Amino acid sequence: MRRLACLAGLLAAAVAAAPDTAAPRGETAYRAPHATRAPMLAVARAGARLVAAGDFGSVLLSDDEGRSWRQAAKVPTRLTLTALSFADARNGWAVGHGGIVLATRDGGENWERRHDAGSDVALFAVRFSDARHGVAVGAFGFAMETADAGANWRRLEVGRGELADRHLYALFLDRNGNLWITAESGTLFRREAGSGAFAAVSLPARASMWGGLALADGGLLVWGMRGRILRSDDGGRNWNEMASGTRQALTAGVQLAGGEIVLAGLGGVVVRSRDGGRGFAAETRPERQSHTALFEAGGALHTFTLAGLGGGIH
Repeated sequence: MRRLACLAGLLAAAVAAAPDTAAPRGETAYRAPHATRAPMLAVARAGARLVAAGDFGSVLLSDDEGRSWRQAAKVPTRLTLTALSFADARNGWAVGHGGIVLATRDGGENWERRHDAGSDVALFAVRFSDARHGVAVGAFGFAMETADAGANWRRLEVGRGELADRHLYALFLDRNGNLWITAESGTLFRREAGSGAFAAVSLPARASMWGGLALADGGLLVWGMRGRILRSDDGGRNWNEMASGTRQALTAGVQLAGGEIVLAGLGGVVVRSRDGGRGFAAETRPERQSHTALFEAGGALHTFTLAGLGGGIH
């Protein structure tokens, strides 16, 4: 997943305060005449296909490395979809507001409602390690996992005590198979491979962390509010803050095939590192759109924004 980045919590504060109510089961996604202009919050690969999801249940598909997009044939919701995960080219899941979990078995063309976690639940991230095992997390410490492809889910206790209701924004795996959750107020949670329990990891910066990435050199990178970027070179035991060059919140990040790290955020900010995440330089795109997701396709880097497809980043 180093070449894709999905937004976990761009609208986290608003979502957490007032998540969408449950939509009628017969409702389907709005068929927009200009669907690529809809706010899109997540993008993932399903084999050679790119799949994006966002506002009003919108799901977009591209079979030509992002040059053209079309809406999926069947999406049974108009709730906002916030995150995607594909185990392979055909099996994928989407989660979002109202605790909705959708599943596809044909690479994103047709979706079915697989689970409802509750109308008061806002899910921000989902990650399946294979076609049966997945974890989803969201606002106020809500977390759940499945071992049967999403048909049934059990609640997870991630934080305890004063950490129990921390908003949980993004999920990523490191090279050792440990599962990480980025959270609010300078908190991370880690579940070691083969373990069922999460442990809290405090960061030197108290800002909420909206995303994270396991780097090619084994390092870990997290980013979030006020342009904060932190890196660990010892498996997450110690973290150092990196100067980002911006105070804008950072919402998405990727490590490209050539090794360059690119983060993007609100107000059109783009932050790059060519030394493995130890030094960053920031720039602001002239259109100043807020970025929600990044993806590498056809040898180039592209972005989605709150105004839809944002084009290439050079």
